[in-house]
This record gives sequence, C-alpha cells and structure tokens, in this order.
Amino acid sequence: MATNGLRVAKAISKVKDKKAKTGFQGIEFLKKFGQHILKNPLLTQSIVDKAGVKSTDVVLEIGPGTGNLTMKLLEAAKKVIAIEMDPRMVIELQRRVQGTPHQQNLQILQGDVIKMQLPYFDLCVANTPYQISSPLVFKLLSHRPMFRAAILMFQREFAMRLVAPPGDPLYCRLSVNSQLLARTSHILKVGKNNFRPPPKVDSSVVRIEPRNPPPPVDFREWDGLVRVLFGRKNKTIGALFRQKQVLQMLDKNHKTLQALKVGSEMDMGGDEEGDMEMDEEEGTGPFKEKICRLLQEAGYGDKRAAKLTQDDFLQLLTLFNTNGIHFA
Repeated sequence: MATNGLRVAKAISKVKDKKAKTGFQGIEFLKKFGQHILKNPLLTQSIVDKAGVKSTDVVLEIGPGTGNLTMKLLEAAKKVIAIEMDPRMVIELQRRVQGTPHQQNLQILQGDVIKMQLPYFDLCVANTPYQISSPLVFKLLSHRPMFRAAILMFQREFAMRLVAPPGDPLYCRLSVNSQLLARTSHILKVGKNNFRPPPKVDSSVVRIEPRNPPPPVDFREWDGLVRVLFGRKNKTIGALFRQKQVLQMLDKNHKTLQALKVGSEMDMGGDEEGDMEMDEEEGTGPFKEKICRLLQEAGYGDKRAAKLTQDDFLQLLTLFNTNGIHFA
C-alpha cells in the first residue's frame, strides 16, 4: 500500500510539473529558449505604459512568446516587429492576431536576434530571454540609426548590475560599459510568480536610453582598460598595473603600434632603424616605471575601480593613450 501511495504521489508531481511548463493552448515552454511567459495582464499593461509608447512608434519586441505583451503593444503602437526563435510560438502569434484589426500591424521575424540585422525601430520593449541578456544590450546599443529607448525585462541581479552606480557592491564592467553608451534606470521589480513557468529568481524591468550623440571613445580601448581595472576591482589601480600579465600585454600593444608606425614611415621614405632599436631595448621594467609614475602624478595610484566614475575612466584612458599606452 505504501509503495502504491508513493507511486501515485510521484505521478501527481509529474503532472503538476508538466502543467507548470505548459501554457497557452497547451504549448510546452522550452528551457533552451529561456521561455518564461508573462501571465499578469496588469503587469504587461504597466510595462507598456512606462515605456511611453506613442501611436506613431515602430516597436521592436524580442521573444514575444504567446503574445501577451505583443497584444498590449499593438494597441498602443503604429507597428510591432516581433523577433521569435521558436517556430511554435511564431504559429501561435500568427493565430492570435488572425482576423483582428492588429493583424496588418504585426510583422514577425523568425530567427536568432543576436545573429540577424535589426530593422528600424523607435522603441524596444521585451521580456528578454535571460541567456542573451548581455549580448542583446550591446547589440541594441550598437544599432544605427539610434532608437529612443529600450524597456527590457532581465533577471534581477543582471538588471541591478546594469544600473549600479560607483561604490555599489554590484558595480562592475557591465555597469561601466553600458553607462558609457546609455542612461540606465530601474523601473520596477517583478516577482517570479508573474511568469509561467515561474523562473528560479525575481526579475526587474530597466530603461536604457542611448546617448545621442555617442561618446567620442574607441570602445575597444575603453573596454580593454575597464577589463584590466575590474580584473580585481577592489585592488588599487597602482597594484593592478604592477601585475606582470598586465604589463606584458601593454608592452606588446605598445611595440605593435610602434612597428606599425615604423612601417608607415618606411612607406613614406622615413628611417626605421632608430625606432626599431629603441623598441628592442624597451622592457617591462622601464614600462612599469612609466605607468606607475603616470598614475601617481594623476592621483589614481591609490584609487580603486569599484569607486571610479565615468569621468575617471575617461581621464585614465586619455592619460594612457596620450602617453602611447594602449589597450587594444
């Protein structure tokens, strides 16, 4: 009897698990696509309201799923372009708008949003598939022409890293890089029970507004510097730049740029021997001394990356670049 009771309990548990993963019209949501469908209509309406959708807007939605957020967007926008990877969801979304006044205002693109070229849009509003959070943010911020804003749902910790200010425990490379390119702000916290199936953690909605015009910074150089500084963000900057691995990387970059400069002078009839001999003699010893001196003179040697502002990072990058030190 006890064995039979245990079997029944396991069977009931399996049915409950399957129901939790099954949503609109019996569609099973797949973990590989990060499918957690918003089921709270008040929440979807709140997201649309906070997005400030205008009747003239073309809205890009990523991962529309069964279309709960899509239908609200269609009521407010001129057009919605929905990018969906799962062909089952594409069919469901087409079925949902068929025969409605919104059918002509919805364009569905099937595929991987990270790999495809994005169309023109004014706003991006999305319950983001969490596994593409970081690449999606930077793909959007590199999109041209610029859009007005993106209102995106993320796992709460990722969202809070995105908006974290200097000195916050979550302040990191993601914070610095995203805030260079955009203004970021937290809109609202979303409990996990607002989704079907519920994820393991809570979520948050953030607003991202690209800086227009974009900052006049070589992003590869910027990210190279930030990567070094956040290797160990609570160490002093002076200590970070005394590390052998960092010094070797910077010395290699320096010599590569010097070689390119010499090559350019050769093409123009310049004398290459002096520069080449100087480079061969240069080692990480003199290079280390140069970097330490620059940091101390600028007052950054004893500071820590975790508390630097955007202006601090920009001043540091300018200081290094004007002294022939490069990160890319």
